[in-house]
Parts: sequence; C-alpha cells; structure tokens
Amino acid sequence: MIHAAVIGAGSRGMFGLGSYALRKPHEIKFIAVAEPNDERRLKFAEMYGIAPDKQFKSWEELLNQPKLCEALLICTMDQEHFEPTMKALETGYHILLEKPMSPNPKEALLMAEEAERRKRILTICHSMRYSNYFSTVKRLVTQGAVGKLMTIHWTENVGFAHQAHSFVRGNWRNSSLSSPMLLQKCCHDLDYLKWIIGGNCKSVSSYGSLSYFREENAPEGSTARCTDGCKVEHECPVSAIKLYLNEKDEWPQNVVSLKPTIEARLHALKHGPYGRCVFRCDNDVVDHQVVNMLFDNEVTVAFTMTAFTRDTSRSFKIMGTTGELLGHSGTNEIEIRHFSGKTEIIRPEQQEGSHSGADSVLMQSFVRQVETETDGVSSGLESAHSHLLVFAAEQSRLTGETVSFERYIEELKTMA
Repeated sequence: MIHAAVIGAGSRGMFGLGSYALRKPHEIKFIAVAEPNDERRLKFAEMYGIAPDKQFKSWEELLNQPKLCEALLICTMDQEHFEPTMKALETGYHILLEKPMSPNPKEALLMAEEAERRKRILTICHSMRYSNYFSTVKRLVTQGAVGKLMTIHWTENVGFAHQAHSFVRGNWRNSSLSSPMLLQKCCHDLDYLKWIIGGNCKSVSSYGSLSYFREENAPEGSTARCTDGCKVEHECPVSAIKLYLNEKDEWPQNVVSLKPTIEARLHALKHGPYGRCVFRCDNDVVDHQVVNMLFDNEVTVAFTMTAFTRDTSRSFKIMGTTGELLGHSGTNEIEIRHFSGKTEIIRPEQQEGSHSGADSVLMQSFVRQVETETDGVSSGLESAHSHLLVFAAEQSRLTGETVSFERYIEELKTMA
C-alpha cells in the first residue's frame, strides 16, 4: 500500500481519481488534503478519513510541512499546477498531475526536466493511454493491422451539453482563467495520436473560433440566468434547470452542488456560474477547431474538435496500406476493413469507472509506479513534448501561419 495526499479536492480529485482509494483501500490511502473551498475540503476529509491536522486550506500549507507520504495528486486548476509541482518535486514527492501540465509551454518543459533531474515520477493524467479501448487500437496499429500507417481522420465530439457545462459556464470557459480549449480538452488526443504514429511532428496548422456561444446569438426572450423567468428556457437544450435541477449525485450535478438536493441546486443556479445563460457568460475558448499535422514518417493527421454534436465520444478512421480501421469509442467497436475484402469487428473488454474505466487503470498504474519506482506508460518529458504539439497548433490558430514544430521547440528553449 502507498500513502498519498491530494492538492485540489474538486470533481477530479474527489471523485474521478480519488474514488479509487475507496474501491481499493488495500492499495492506496489518502492521509492529507489541501483545498481552499471549505465545503469541498471537509467533504473530502469525511470521505477519506483525513485527520484534522492534515486538512490544509492551501497547497503552500501542505508543502511547507515535512514530507508527509510517498505520493501527491495535484488536481488544481490549470494555472495552479507549476508552483506546487516544482515545490513537491523538491520536497521528494512522486506526482500524479492532472492534465494539462500548464497553460505555459515553458513551464511544462521545466516541470518534466525537474522530475527527470530529481529522479521523481511525474505522471500526467492522459487517460486515453490507459483505456482498454484505445490501448487495443494502439496495439492493432502497431501490429500492422492496416499495413503501414498513412493518414488519420480523428474527431473529438465534445458534445453540445458538455461544452455548455465545462467550457461555457464552467471552470474551463476562459483561457485567461484556465487554458485554451485545445489544451484543456484535446491534449489527450494529440498525446495519443503522437503515441500511435510513433514519429515526430514536422509541421502543424490550425483554424478555429468561438462562433456560437456569444451574446449576439442569444434568443429573444432569454435572460441572464435560466432561473430569471427566461421565456425560452423550456425549449433550450442546455437549460440549467433541465441539466442540474435534480437530485442526481453524479457528474455534472455534483460539480454544481455537493449536496444532492433540489434546494441546494436551485441556490447554486441562482447565485453560481452554472445557472447563467450560455449566451451571456465570460467564455472565450473556441467551440470548434481543426488541426492538421505532418509527421516525419509521412503520416498525415486531420483532427477536429467540435461542440456541435449530440455525441460525446471520439470517432476516427485510421488508414494504412492494406486496410482501414474505423472506430467510435461510444459503441466499443473497432472495425478493420481489409482491402482484400475481409472485415473484422473487435469489441474490447469494457472497464468500470470514470473515463470508461481508464481512470481506475491510471490510478492502479500510478500506485505500481510509486511502489516500484519504475516508469509507467508515459514519462513527464514525453507528456511535455505532446503538450507542445497543442501549443504549436494554438500558435498557428492565432497567427494563421503553418508552424514548423522543430523550429517552435528550438525557439521555446531559447526563451528566458
């Protein structure tokens, strides 16, 4: 068994990742928590049996203590990753860090390099690498199921309701408060694509914008909040009343209010961010974006991220010299169409838990890493390099220019 502390008792720290300790108490025990929100800190302490003297209001308080345990989960907001990570590495912790590593590309590199220098584990929560479904896709491609890999079409279907919850009303709505949309939502995808392609990116171009969730698109009769007597609330597909005003104790309801009661949720909608009209928020992240990439092994990628789907699964076509591999993670099916005419359908074993069970495998893998002090599926340095793909794509989107990835990295390393 390992002992661990958590910095950031939000949805991911408390439920998505933290809940593994409730299911596998013989593998990991949380002994400390740092969280500025009193309700969340006390809730986490209650759930995981944290002693009063190990409940801290800030990461500084926790990390100013002598080293408390072997491992640390850092699940704070994106802009609050760098400082606690660097301090924790200095103190001697092995770290599981929520993605993205940082909204600053230089910081992402510095964290990874510091972990390498100090010989600490720095594992990033790239859940797709731990998914049985996507691991199967990786294995098939590596084994040559479609011959030599040539091109990939990949779509991240964010989903209309998910976009409204997380990226219009929620914590990741504004790039100055968190990070750009592509970094927050799709660093998973670009990390995974780089993993299965196996080469190095040569150039990247990207286009995208915030086109719909803007005030000028608000329907007539709508109000600042869904609870303000909005005349079109009953027909709005992302009405806060429809999405949250129930007693479900799961995501996304438990993000709005930890208390699963109508009264608590209604109060949160009237006074908190999740009750706002989706056309009248302070959001600035894009609602659709495309990225094109060329790799040094001549593989080309066309990647799309869009809010404008009912679906929330990833769909893709991977094309090679002997066939094509089609998938849709929501169906749990992988179809291989051989050019010979043969077709295969593969259904990977499904897993339980958040992110289709990948979070449980991720936690299990991290526990084993800490116990044995060995490498996992991905190093911090590898994750940092895949993050740089996202930063390069965002630079292309903002400038309208194709970015040479090698030149981008060289310029980044010369920055002060």
